[in-house]
Amino acid sequence: MFTYKLFVNAARKNALTLRITYRRQKAELSLGFCVSEDELAGILSGEPSAKNRQLASLVAIWLGKIEEIKFDLLKSGQAVDGPKAIMDLVQAEFFGREPRQERVDDRLLFARYFTSFAESKTNGRTKSIYLATMSRMVAYDPDLAEKRFEDITIRWLTDFDDFLMMTSPSQNARNIHFRNIRAVINAAIDDELTSHYPFRRFKIRPTPTKKRSLSVETIQRVFGAEECLEAWEVKYLDFFKLSFMLIGINVVDMCGLSEIVDGRIDYIRAKTHKPYSVKVEPEAMSIIERHRGQKGLLDFAENYTNYRHFYQNLCVGLRSIRDKMGLKELTSYWARHSWATIAASLDIPKDTIAHALGHGGNTVTDIYIDFDQRKVDEANRRVLDWVLYGRR
Repeated sequence: MFTYKLFVNAARKNALTLRITYRRQKAELSLGFCVSEDELAGILSGEPSAKNRQLASLVAIWLGKIEEIKFDLLKSGQAVDGPKAIMDLVQAEFFGREPRQERVDDRLLFARYFTSFAESKTNGRTKSIYLATMSRMVAYDPDLAEKRFEDITIRWLTDFDDFLMMTSPSQNARNIHFRNIRAVINAAIDDELTSHYPFRRFKIRPTPTKKRSLSVETIQRVFGAEECLEAWEVKYLDFFKLSFMLIGINVVDMCGLSEIVDGRIDYIRAKTHKPYSVKVEPEAMSIIERHRGQKGLLDFAENYTNYRHFYQNLCVGLRSIRDKMGLKELTSYWARHSWATIAASLDIPKDTIAHALGHGGNTVTDIYIDFDQRKVDEANRRVLDWVLYGRR
């Protein structure tokens, strides 16, 4: 019977490729993803990197279906002409691609364009989110590989939403997949590959996110909790406090900080790619000095492969602090939300709060206008004085 192998085709820009071998003849099929040798080794060993987990799920599905084809051929005793005929069975089974005389231009196939769009993303996390959507679409629609853009109808989207609800009851979580699909269709329209746009009538409606803020009294308790914590927990408390003092900077940006220049931290936020500038107050500097890094500004994530591994431990640490203090919830997101809520309680103008959180102007000039930046600096100082010293 035939044998099969997944390998990285260096001649085709590291395309993940399936090879079928039968009676010393071979047939190959590119699977639409590009990976390195190490990444493929991790996928096949069951230890994929974080960005390849969704692809690993797809590979597991594909390999399982190939084994089913192999078993069916052995059981039936059906004769096959060669590896190309077996590859046609593979395409028909798990790509839903029946052999036919006239093939559709690959550019007009939704799944092929979606995959190319995902692979074009330089941010690994963004790419993995798109591939997660692809994984869910393939699980829902085995014939996705043959679908044109015109096949992604309102009915298809509605049924896909029903499918997602079985494992993801959160509307906002499901909306991530639909925003990805919409972005791909918009890109295809821009490339003049289609004029079909099902989102004119299929609306993506977010549900309000629950409030993630602590009262001044509660955050004062959290800030003063060091004496009742173990040494390993203090590190994560320091991270939370520093995030709050730097106006809710998130994990990936905090771990990526490199230096302080003229008393300020300047960085490009990973999520929005917008520039930020935050004045480092003395209280924040004291925490920074405790956690000076050797490679970057801070040592929080230096002993981890990447920031996401540190983030997992941060979540554990904050949950432990939460439980000791009897809080309902405490995550890194609460630092940002709490800063904004406390700023509002001090009657700091909404436009200043928005500017501080990066919700203001979209240009570099908007971010770095001296007058606006001073207003943000003053707002942060007022918030810290109220939380740390009770001075309004």
